[in-house]
Amino acid sequence: MSETQAPSDSADDVDVDVRDVIDPASVRRAPRYKAFFWTGALIGIVLGLGLSLYLVNSPSGAAMMKPGVYITVLTAFVTMVTTLLAGLFAVLADRRSLRGR
Repeated sequence: MSETQAPSDSADDVDVDVRDVIDPASVRRAPRYKAFFWTGALIGIVLGLGLSLYLVNSPSGAAMMKPGVYITVLTAFVTMVTTLLAGLFAVLADRRSLRGR
């Protein structure tokens, strides 16, 4: 059994610079969804904690039996909303990047 050798000028042996082949104007720039979601979650945690601590310490929140539950629920809700909004912004940015194609 003899092995066949590929010719010396095959596609594997040719060194091509990627910048010579790809047109930078046609490269799609998709958003990084993970970064959008993490940013939305972190903003939501900060806003949720700030809002809930403000409302618990306000005069109308003085009669709360369990303020920790209120803080947790409000922070989780605000975090969920801001994360979903960040995802929506990522989808809109992705659609905008496809508009010119």
